[in-house]
Amino acid sequence: MQEIQPIRLDNQLCFRVYTANKKFNKFYQDALKPFDLTYPQYIALLTIWENAPMSVKKIGKHLHLDSGTLTPLLKRLESHGWITRTRSPQDERTVIIELTDMALNQRDKVFDRVNSCQNMLNLTNDQLEACMTALELLDDHLDAYNQAQKS
Repeated sequence: MQEIQPIRLDNQLCFRVYTANKKFNKFYQDALKPFDLTYPQYIALLTIWENAPMSVKKIGKHLHLDSGTLTPLLKRLESHGWITRTRSPQDERTVIIELTDMALNQRDKVFDRVNSCQNMLNLTNDQLEACMTALELLDDHLDAYNQAQKS
């Protein structure tokens, strides 16, 4: 009988992604600290800046977050003055998210801070593109696997 050789931790793709994710969280924590934003709040704001006004459901779909995770995040953004949440007059079940004047005024400052921090990573445009392409490929393969599991 053949003995199965385990894959060492440092050779596990999932561990590389996990480690990079932890480091990115720390990176963004530092970058966003002047704005009192967390990374999940930042990506929610990015989505809203690009698409406002929009429903909570659409934000959740775009970010792959369920309402149990997204609602408290949006409530914190609202309490810190970034967004407003209002019920749709057409459908009381739908909550519409809009940006405040503060969010509109702070947008370029947030972008400038994050962009300057990204420059500190010293990635060339080719390296950045290679990273994005590799992660997109991984994402596509994970989607295909998960879809196959549903069938």
